Amino acid sequence: MKTIIEPFRIKMVEPLRLTTREEREEILRAAGFNLFNIPARDVLIDLLTDSGTGAMSSLQWAGMMQGDESYAGAESFYRFYERVRELTGFEYVLPTHQGRASERILFELLGGRGKVVPNNTHFDTTRANVEHSGAEAVDLPIPEAHSPEVWHPFKGNMDVDRLEALIREVGAQRVPLCMVTVTNNAGGGQPVSLENLRAVRSVCDRYGIPLFLDACRFAENAYFIKLREPGQRDRSVREIVREMFDLADGATISAKKDGLVNIGGMLLLRDRELAERAGSLLILTEGFVTYGGLAGRDLEAMAQGLEEVIQEDYLAYRVRSVEYLGEKLSALGYRTIQPPGGHAVFVDAGALCPHIPPAQFPGQALVCALYRHAGIRALEVGSVFHGDGRAAPWEMVRLAIPRRVYTQSHIDYVVEAFAELYPQRFSFRGLRMVNRPQMLRHFTARFEEL
Repeated sequence: MKTIIEPFRIKMVEPLRLTTREEREEILRAAGFNLFNIPARDVLIDLLTDSGTGAMSSLQWAGMMQGDESYAGAESFYRFYERVRELTGFEYVLPTHQGRASERILFELLGGRGKVVPNNTHFDTTRANVEHSGAEAVDLPIPEAHSPEVWHPFKGNMDVDRLEALIREVGAQRVPLCMVTVTNNAGGGQPVSLENLRAVRSVCDRYGIPLFLDACRFAENAYFIKLREPGQRDRSVREIVREMFDLADGATISAKKDGLVNIGGMLLLRDRELAERAGSLLILTEGFVTYGGLAGRDLEAMAQGLEEVIQEDYLAYRVRSVEYLGEKLSALGYRTIQPPGGHAVFVDAGALCPHIPPAQFPGQALVCALYRHAGIRALEVGSVFHGDGRAAPWEMVRLAIPRRVYTQSHIDYVVEAFAELYPQRFSFRGLRMVNRPQMLRHFTARFEEL
């Protein structure tokens, strides 16, 4: 069949509030032109993030009723642990309330001043946790990743030659770990191939450096491997997921993505001594090692979500939904990162608004225009997001699609909004940042339109 339908039916609905353009103008100004500051009730279609915004299944909700809320050694933890161990092969599994908590623990232990942490592309909280420890975060994407219009099946790959050159330049003793983000969110949601992971693993082995995955979207990455990598089509997603994790010494995971839950994460480790140290920090800041800042019902929902996310009917629908939006926007004349990623479409706001220089944040101008016109919330991934005072390598707007939330008619509404905005693009106005938070400024900065 040409039409890939949602492999589920709707059992419960949540009403959406329609606002007028006049109301949205007032809301936008009150928010300081930062869409993070807009109350969710005033958003019609929310594409700000796919993190924790998905809809859980009936089996996940049923599982939550089994939640064992014992402080230590709850049955819910052991069900969660067995599911994670079976899926990933990791012996040491520390639950956390979300991915950034796992990152904070990891880099508090392995980061530090003078250290250098390579990644294909660090996402915002990962970079912030690396730099908060005093270490330097270095991005090493392949050259094709810098050209949005260039089609490459695995644009999220790490540049292995640059990785080895970096290690030789700074010395292996200064590289506490190498990290690969799958899929590569900040690089356009692009997947990483098994071939590339094996090559990175080989370099790490030569220099005695542990390899970690930022595996928030591990299932989407595995599905792309199945579709695009030679020799992988006849393998199951479950098998590919296991090989990805088998190549790593550890992983940080926000289960708010491919765990299909609204809250939860984990830190996976193979080294016993490191796991014991991480467990001590977990107790200090998150909770006991068998609940990690979560309720038992959250662990139950994660355990079930980790089984549902590797179902290939779901993944086919998920990837096609994003691809559908990307195809429609490209047909309208928008320049997007090609091919579309697994969780989001990235629109090139710099190309759309050449009259707005990077210092006036063309991506932020587009997200404001999109909300003002149609009540749609999206995320700037450009010079606001990168936040180091320099122009970003590109000025993108990310349209992240929540899992199992919106139907095709919602996405068609988004397409219609972009179609109506395209002729108006030269009327979009740049912005001036009126306050500059020190870290992760895109969350709380405020702006004025110029």
